[in-house]
Amino acid sequence: MNAVKNLLDKGTILIVDDTPDNLNLLSNILLKAGYKVHPASSSKLALTFIQSNLPDLILLDIMMPGMNGYEICERLKSSPRTQDIPIIFISALHEILDKVKAFSLGGVDYIIKPFESQEF
Repeated sequence: MNAVKNLLDKGTILIVDDTPDNLNLLSNILLKAGYKVHPASSSKLALTFIQSNLPDLILLDIMMPGMNGYEICERLKSSPRTQDIPIIFISALHEILDKVKAFSLGGVDYIIKPFESQEF
């Protein structure tokens, strides 16, 4: 029974974005694909969630008030507890330097907004 459950369990994805429409769209796409989704509308909410729940993947917006996505990534990658969680940046920033910074901080991918649902 556990083997069947493991095959069906696609994992938990934390979506961090301060735009409600983006959270709703991404949540719907990923829920339909069978993932467990936890939306967080701020860096504070995201970090609070991560303290008690380690997601399998984080989709992370860069431009947010307070702590931006780069700062969240740096914080997570500096902790042995969270350093191995893959982070995919999602941003309207499209300059090569933005992408280079994201990858240099430990991001595994970078998706530019607006995006197509097939990218996820």
